[in-house]
Amino acid sequence: MDASTLSRIGLAGLAVMGQNLALNIAEKGFPISVYNRTTSKVDETLLRAQSEGPFSLTGHYSPRDFVLSIQKPRSIIILVKAGNPVDQTISALTEFMEPGDTIIDGGNEWYQNTERRIQQVADKGILYLGMGVSGGEEGARHGPSLMPGGSFEAYKNIESVLKSVAAQVDDGPCVTYIGEGGSGNFVKMVHNGIEYGDMQLISEAYDVLKNVGGLSNSELAEIFGEWNRGELESFLIEITSDIFKVKDNLVDGDLVDKILDKTGMKGTGKWTVQQAAELSVAAPTIAASLDCRYLSGLKEERESAAEILKEAGLEEEVGSVKSGVDKKRLIDDVRKALYASKICSYAQGMNLLRAKSVEKGWDLDFGELARIWKGGCIIRAVFLDRIKKAYQRNPNLASLVVDPEFAREMVQRQAAWRRVVGLAISAGISTPGMCASLAYFDTYRRARLPANLVQAQRDLFGAHTYERTDRPGAFHTEWTKLARKSSASAFS
Repeated sequence: MDASTLSRIGLAGLAVMGQNLALNIAEKGFPISVYNRTTSKVDETLLRAQSEGPFSLTGHYSPRDFVLSIQKPRSIIILVKAGNPVDQTISALTEFMEPGDTIIDGGNEWYQNTERRIQQVADKGILYLGMGVSGGEEGARHGPSLMPGGSFEAYKNIESVLKSVAAQVDDGPCVTYIGEGGSGNFVKMVHNGIEYGDMQLISEAYDVLKNVGGLSNSELAEIFGEWNRGELESFLIEITSDIFKVKDNLVDGDLVDKILDKTGMKGTGKWTVQQAAELSVAAPTIAASLDCRYLSGLKEERESAAEILKEAGLEEEVGSVKSGVDKKRLIDDVRKALYASKICSYAQGMNLLRAKSVEKGWDLDFGELARIWKGGCIIRAVFLDRIKKAYQRNPNLASLVVDPEFAREMVQRQAAWRRVVGLAISAGISTPGMCASLAYFDTYRRARLPANLVQAQRDLFGAHTYERTDRPGAFHTEWTKLARKSSASAFS
């Protein structure tokens, strides 16, 4: 092909995310080639390029024609289902690629799969990036948050493209080179874990306000809309307000009330919790959000349990609690509890990223990660600018909880936080995310924990030894023998 007709970049995988990202790239002035194994998806994308453009986008129906339509060194984004489909796509494309070309996997992939593929394609001289893409279908079309990790040379080859198509915020495009290996995928995974926590905390705020405060959906829409103009301003708070405004077009009432209370998931939240456990990082808010999704799936069991426990004499406490509630104060308390809980959830996510960065030598820039999450992505929020500044003040910050500004805000909000959790417990309303965040805060802030007793138990039954507070070294005690001796002497 004539070099002047070659595309700047290619994209394989034309489900809605792939189509939207391809159209975003083309709209920004970069000629792009697209390919999909199902040819109708190629035709569909070409039609969209004409109707939404026209854009410089060309469709191809074979891996060979697709690869050869891209200028060297070639850069090809693949957006297909994680796992084997990625390996199959790589195999089909690399047959026609050359040393110096780049593959960018934009799916929600397990980071170790990315590291394996980096090594596999390196044998052919091909560069590789694993790139987290956040923002859903809308973000892909109009500006996502992008988290590319892997080959720095590969990143530089497409930096201008990524900076153009990413969401734009006051301090730059929402993309940065994350680091080596599978760092981009790992950061996106933790981003999704934080997203799980955020969504769970918001749902608990809704539950308390609706079932303890007695607020209607129209009142909830107004409250969340108001919150979105303050410290909680974020994409998730904004869409929550919108959700409460939508009427059901099939029957009378609001659509949110007709939705089955079973939450789906795709695995990144589970991966986040598994990694936290592997790295010995406490992430109770994120873990609680995952547990709640599991429990939500037990719909029939929950319905049965409700009946059995009611017959066993369990009484609903919501009514008695609701009667004595100051609605205005409750709304303000829930806002403060939600904000404080979010700080703990983000602190857990950032600490997990730090632990993995140390283990892998990625040298992650946490302030920069917060910056690129300010726009385009699902967890975008004004709150993230404050996190960015916290890490700029102290790049070695042990936890967001001890950043001077966040620490002050936590202390100011803790009374309201405790009232909300206590009220929910009294009413029999589960708030596992808020409870986990509060327990995390209370555990982290205490200079002395009851762990001394746990360690004594471990030493008694397993001779695991213990350390002392008053002198160095490892110690072991014959606890049972001494306890019996003490008992015998007491009765002698």
